[in-house]
Amino acid sequence: MGLIEQKQHFSVNLLDWYMINRRDLPWRRHNNPYFTWVSEIMLQQTRVDTVIPYFNRFIGNFPTVQALAEAPEEDVLKNWEGLGYYSRARNLQAAARQVMELHGGEIPQDKQAVFALKGVGPYTAGAILSIAFNQPQPAVDGNVMRVLSRYFLIDEDIMKGSTRVLMEELAGELIPEGRARDFNQALMELGALVCTPKAPHCLTCPVMEQCSGRIAGRELTLPVKTKAKPPRPEQRLVAIVEGRGAHRGRVLVRQRPESGLLARMWELPHVLAEPPAKAGKKAAPLADEPAMALLAGSLWAEGFAARPEGLATHAEHVFSHIVWQLQVYKCTEQSQSSELPLIAAEARAAYDAQAATKDTVATDPDGQSAATFASTFSTSDQAERKLTDDVEVGDAPQIHIGKGDQLTYRWIGPEDMDKMAFPNIFLKLLSSYFAGVYDDSNE
Repeated sequence: MGLIEQKQHFSVNLLDWYMINRRDLPWRRHNNPYFTWVSEIMLQQTRVDTVIPYFNRFIGNFPTVQALAEAPEEDVLKNWEGLGYYSRARNLQAAARQVMELHGGEIPQDKQAVFALKGVGPYTAGAILSIAFNQPQPAVDGNVMRVLSRYFLIDEDIMKGSTRVLMEELAGELIPEGRARDFNQALMELGALVCTPKAPHCLTCPVMEQCSGRIAGRELTLPVKTKAKPPRPEQRLVAIVEGRGAHRGRVLVRQRPESGLLARMWELPHVLAEPPAKAGKKAAPLADEPAMALLAGSLWAEGFAARPEGLATHAEHVFSHIVWQLQVYKCTEQSQSSELPLIAAEARAAYDAQAATKDTVATDPDGQSAATFASTFSTSDQAERKLTDDVEVGDAPQIHIGKGDQLTYRWIGPEDMDKMAFPNIFLKLLSSYFAGVYDDSNE
């Protein structure tokens, strides 16, 4: 069988299989371009089973492009909470505003116009145009490149841009006339359910008879893919600061800066404990006493007096390029005027003992160097460290610290968790705290 016949065999048999075996997914039930767009953004780096409840909730709260464009960003992030890769949500809302401003609220059908939307790359543009509008545009992602690499025995590295171009041209040639919507979804479905990365189900594959990779015994070695650089581990110290007095029953949280990693999301205060380890190597945990000294120092540097009482738990949060390995400490709010000197003396002694054995200095990309934290424990500095511009937001005070980055801190209770967007790791830690999981951690 020649290449033309092999291509025809692939397209015909794949479509026949899909029409019988396609999954019932909520975004497939309506030919709604907006639903297609939202689902494709959510499905980036995320499994279908994970996406389904998020999609249903998101569409329930933002049923149209206009509703998404006009929603407060915090509401959008709250609906995305736990799904990860939060820049996707921000870009999706920014693109919705583009659609409202430039296209009258209608998702464009022109390739260049779709590609110009914030957060839309070649794959997403192809998916929107083919699935929503049945245009013969290829939609090539990792699943599709894996299927094509195996079926056509393509030895090119799929991490290279030239290979993607080759795959897009090939995928475009395979689309049967008038069937772009079904074909592209069939190709994605085959990669997700049958031609899987580590254990392809060749015996149930609808195109196995002409699969060159299977015939050559290469189904487990294809596609060729350069290994990505492993994420860099970082050891971070996290504070669960329990309030006293007017703040009793509340916990201190802060909002991240306007740009960068997890921009504008809420989190527990934390600081980098040690210089980042080399990629692929686990960061070494810090002993509790010097760790608590650094943590208390970092809080005081931001304008808060708090005494770390003991380790609550260890946790981990994985980004594409960083792994946060977290040591989480329960802390108690202290009076700055009367109790800070004692905390300062204890923390400085513990930090000095640890520093004496170190030749390196850790620098937190979100703040100052760890070596300066202990030096901020000086009572003469208290007059210069003032909380400014107290503002009431809802039922809880929002406090702006008088620093250049204007970090925002707030005391919250469990009732505030439904209103604020947290990265998944801090959502879990706070939920566990309010559920009493760490009540016995310091005993």
